[in-house]
Amino acid sequence: MKSIFLTLCLVSILAASAQTPYWQQELRFTIHAELNETEKSITALQTIVYRNNSPDTLGFIWFHLWPNAYKTDSTALMTQIRNDPARSAKQGAAGTGSIEGLAFKVNDLPAQTEAHPNPQYIDVVKLLLNTPLKPGDSISISTPFKVWFPPYFSRSGYAGTEFMACQWYPKPAVYDQAGWHEFPYLDMGEFYSEYADFTISLTLPSQYVVGATGTLETPEELKQYKDLGSRNSAERRKRPALYTPPKKATKTLTWRATHVPDFAWFADKDFIIQYDTVHLANGKVIDAFSYFHDKKKTIWTNSIDFIKDAVRSYSHWVGEYEYPTVQVVEGPENSSSGGMEYPMITLITSPDANEEALDGVITHEVGHNWFMSMLGSNERSHTWMDEGLNTYYQFRYEAEKYRGNSIFGKTIPANIKKLPADQFLTVIYQVINENLPMKSAMDIPADQFPDSNEYGLVSYVKTALWMYILESAIGRDKIDLAVQNYFDKWKHKHPQPADMQAAFEEAIGEDLDTFFELTKKEGKFEGQF
Repeated sequence: MKSIFLTLCLVSILAASAQTPYWQQELRFTIHAELNETEKSITALQTIVYRNNSPDTLGFIWFHLWPNAYKTDSTALMTQIRNDPARSAKQGAAGTGSIEGLAFKVNDLPAQTEAHPNPQYIDVVKLLLNTPLKPGDSISISTPFKVWFPPYFSRSGYAGTEFMACQWYPKPAVYDQAGWHEFPYLDMGEFYSEYADFTISLTLPSQYVVGATGTLETPEELKQYKDLGSRNSAERRKRPALYTPPKKATKTLTWRATHVPDFAWFADKDFIIQYDTVHLANGKVIDAFSYFHDKKKTIWTNSIDFIKDAVRSYSHWVGEYEYPTVQVVEGPENSSSGGMEYPMITLITSPDANEEALDGVITHEVGHNWFMSMLGSNERSHTWMDEGLNTYYQFRYEAEKYRGNSIFGKTIPANIKKLPADQFLTVIYQVINENLPMKSAMDIPADQFPDSNEYGLVSYVKTALWMYILESAIGRDKIDLAVQNYFDKWKHKHPQPADMQAAFEEAIGEDLDTFFELTKKEGKFEGQF
């Protein structure tokens, strides 16, 4: 009798565990920041309202202090770059950056912190809570901080008069059903972030034009951006209209963003602004901005059109764009990166692109508003869920618009470019499968790839090929239906591979175990194409 009773208890416990509803934490940021262009620094005060939606009582919260990844040559970031010849050669001589002046308070009472036990993780800190945070309760966490920008490399820093404020504020690590994700900042391997609402105020010299995550809520600034941008979009053959700063030394701009996983901003004194609107099939109108440098010979003249085409295409294929604005910024020429995405805004740093190539990069980075921002998968553990699905749709976009492909560029023969788009893509994927070395499995953590070249080929290209294998088997209409179902079920959440598979299977009515097992397969997809 006793053993039967214990068995029934265990079954009951397991059943209850299996039925635990999905949850994710809820954050609200308020940051008041000031840029010192001479020091290359930001001084700020930050407050976070953190609601614990988990079933667990929390005694601490891990925080990312990403700017400290640039502080010494022994951090996880710098060690990774140094140990990857391809990446270290692209980065060149790196400068330093850091975050300091932290003084955490929880509910207005001073709180202590502990360093991470791994000495390389100086960009991670544990905030000890004075009182345990129970399920359903909220706390206010505040701290001042000062960030010193590094010369631009690995997504963040300054170059000349341009500032790229990425990973610039103290940020709670994700706490989910698997526990804490307090990993350090890395160059090969991106992010996993809690969804949050942001209100950001930035004071800076008046001459700067700024693009940022969210909606600009400084009326006079927004009006000038739209007026100038509309004129520059309509009159592209004329000398572009330039920003006129207010007649004061500094200005304060404010942005709001809701339900986004990050906040980034970019500023320079010579930005040309283009502005237009994107009209979606559901009637929604999106503000679109392009910010690029005032140069005589620029390939950015039609960048606003590339943004609009990308938003319309992904909205049709994946799901309607959910945000009120979309923006693209030209960064410094940097051979280590084609671009880096943040919610509602992306930085493009391609040094030698032609217009077709620029369109492809912009489309890829704008596409991350779906596969990173609205679908907030764990990019460090499952990079393919973000980069690979995005690359699959980028390749489709390039094929339909140009009979082009960003992997092969100008090497594609003229007779291949004359094929219909579907036949063109078949040839592209055949060549990829037969010729590109992709030894690793798709579904391994980003920091376990042997080098950055393999990381890029597998996470981006091999996954796009994997998606095309499914498309070839079930048809494009069904694969779009599968992705749309996945998007509808998991937007603004943290999906795992099993969640993607379940959404795909529900949409198409087929078991996909064999197909998803390919994410663990090393080497080529022989016999699958």
